[in-house]
Parts: sequence; structure tokens; C-alpha cells
Amino acid sequence: MLATGRRFQLERDAFAFPNELVWEYHFDPATATTVFSRRQPPPDYVHRCFVLVRAARQFLYHARFDPEAPPASDAAYRRVIRAVLDRDPRQPPSVDGRVVVPGFSGLRELSRARTALLKEECGGAWRSYVMRSHWRIVVPVMRRHQHRTAARLLEEVEQNTAPIIHLLRFPSLAINHGMVVFDGTRTDDGIEFLAYDPNDPERPARLTYDRERRTFSLPANRYWRGGDLNIFEIFRDWYL
Repeated sequence: MLATGRRFQLERDAFAFPNELVWEYHFDPATATTVFSRRQPPPDYVHRCFVLVRAARQFLYHARFDPEAPPASDAAYRRVIRAVLDRDPRQPPSVDGRVVVPGFSGLRELSRARTALLKEECGGAWRSYVMRSHWRIVVPVMRRHQHRTAARLLEEVEQNTAPIIHLLRFPSLAINHGMVVFDGTRTDDGIEFLAYDPNDPERPARLTYDRERRTFSLPANRYWRGGDLNIFEIFRDWYL
């Protein structure tokens, strides 16, 4: 993967709206059980974590925002959005090959002003389920694979490629999620990564890689009780 030349910045390059949760999760640390309850009123933009991370990186790779240009019509923005999303998600273009987005400084601004348009054009929830890389879910994850993944992710964020990752605990369905990694720092015990979490676009997610255990972990949040998980990179090669 080639470098984009532009580093992913959460406050500029993430969507302003979240992938909403269908359920409210109540974690009991004493019994290690999870109680689910449906959110009320039912959210209307769900199951699109992979839709949003793919689209966010498409804008990083394939769009050039021009805040000095006058805003365009909805019809013009629809054409621009389609042009960006139709590009190859596995290969950044040359700098002069990007689609110009007038009137905004980044995706967060655009998605705040044109929320309905972007939700419509990014695609339905089915796109999170019908993905080329999903065959990888059923393949056992070895510790040496996670070690290589951590090293590669760190190298890629240093090159500003903003790798997209799939987080899971298969065969458990406790987590099945996508994020965009945009920063990484070596620590005494391993590596700490920062990522755009489409479920919570206001703050970075913090992923930790433990070098001795060769294991990734994610702290507790609204949808995950916290703990170890597996990660593999997607939208990287022709088979992922």
C-alpha cells in the first residue's frame, strides 16, 4: 500500500454522525454476564461500521477538500460522493487525481452539513455483511499472525496509509467491528494504537498490543466489556 501523503486526523477526517447501536449493553463484572435491551426509540442508522470506515478512508485517499470554493448543490455533492466511493479502496491515487470537494475542509464538516446525503450514498447495512475479507473470520488466528499484524500496522500508520482493521473474537460474537487506525506509539510492553471508531466518532479508540503475549486488547466501552481480541487488516490486498 502506498502512502497517501495526508495523515488521518480524527477531528477532520471522521464522520460527524455515528454508526448507532441496536442494543444497550449492561456488563456485570461480578458475574461476567451481559444483559441486552433494545434501544428506544429504535435507531435508524445501524450495522454500518464497515460501511463508514471504508468510506472515511475513501475520502482520505481519493478526495481533496477545498474550503475556499463556494458550496455546491446537493446534486453536485451527490456526484462528488459517488466519484469518491467508486474508486479502488486498496490503492491511493496520485495527488492530482483526487476528486475535489468544494466548500468544506474535511469529511466531518461535509457529513455534518450533508448527513442524509452521505448516509444514502454510502450504502446499506448489507455492505457490512457482504465483504470480500469475511472468509478470514473462520480461519484460526495464530499469535505469530497478530505479532506480524501489529508490526505492519505501526509501519503503515507511520506511512499515513490509515489501515482499516476488523476486530473480532470468533466464534464468539461479542465483537465484530471495524476501525481505522491512524496513530501508533511503541511502549515498554508493546504498542498503543489510536483508531477512529465509527460507533464513537468524537474520541479515539485506544488499542493495545502486548508484545510478550502477542495479543491485542480494547478497553471497555458502550458495546464491549473490554479485554483481548483478534485483529486483521482489511481492504489491503485483492483477497482482503
